[in-house]
Amino acid sequence: MVDFKALRETARGLGGKRLAVAFPHDHDSLQAVVAAADRGLVTPVLIGEREIIAPIVEELGAGIDVFEVVEADSAEAAADTAAALVGAGEADALMKGLLDTSTVLKAVLKSEHGLRSGRLLSHVAVFCVPNYPRLLLVSDAAMNIAPTVEQKREIIENAVDVAQALGIATPKVAMLCAKEKEDSKMPATVDAATLAKLNRDGGLTGCKVSGPLALDNAVSLEAAKQKGITDPVAGQADVLIASTIEVGNVLYKALAFLAGADTAGLIVGARAPVVLTSRADSTAVKLDSIALAAVYAAHCNRSEPAGF
Repeated sequence: MVDFKALRETARGLGGKRLAVAFPHDHDSLQAVVAAADRGLVTPVLIGEREIIAPIVEELGAGIDVFEVVEADSAEAAADTAAALVGAGEADALMKGLLDTSTVLKAVLKSEHGLRSGRLLSHVAVFCVPNYPRLLLVSDAAMNIAPTVEQKREIIENAVDVAQALGIATPKVAMLCAKEKEDSKMPATVDAATLAKLNRDGGLTGCKVSGPLALDNAVSLEAAKQKGITDPVAGQADVLIASTIEVGNVLYKALAFLAGADTAGLIVGARAPVVLTSRADSTAVKLDSIALAAVYAAHCNRSEPAGF
């Protein structure tokens, strides 16, 4: 899979994975959901108050009767219902509507819904960057503030699962730092070297991990060559792992707003993907995130990767 057109086509071919949308009481989220349904990317289940949802759907040029609506009179009830549907296998993925992210995640983590996997939750963004020859994944730009080395291992595992869902059999993972050599004064470089060694020793499988690597040496073969870096990840990374949320967030926004990259994103680490888009995201970003959720859900159901 090389671009988001292929991502949408793959999602369309999955037969309409069911997307539980919690509290879609706003134009922005419903616009993306209605568009996704119209394109055959998913089959939405709208969870909230029908009398609020219906006029918005009709304003968007669709009929409410073509959608399944489950009544819920509060954001908390909608989130719980969505999580319960996914946990029971009656939906394949969950999407946030007009409610706080914390409310959605609280519902996802309730043991009674059966969505907890024991793995860390993390955000994985997928980018189609102009002039970069492959899809590029970035993690974590939204969830984990200052992950420990063990949490970074789980962030890698989550990102690798998403990469494999996109058809990248053995993802090349770059641990981003400000320099390419381990330095005790820069803890991120120590973590990177530790995780690269863990990968070489067989304790972190399904991918190739290299680090520490600066961004240029992770994505540019020429830059890596000039610095004499010859490992198999340098210059051709599929996955970039940020050392902190600030690094990840700045990189995410630089790619999206300066480089003109198309993007999609998910929260993963539970037994099903969670779509948590921002109000600032375009309809295209939301559509591609929904498509990514469908493709990733199918991957999880088929392969049952460790921790899921």
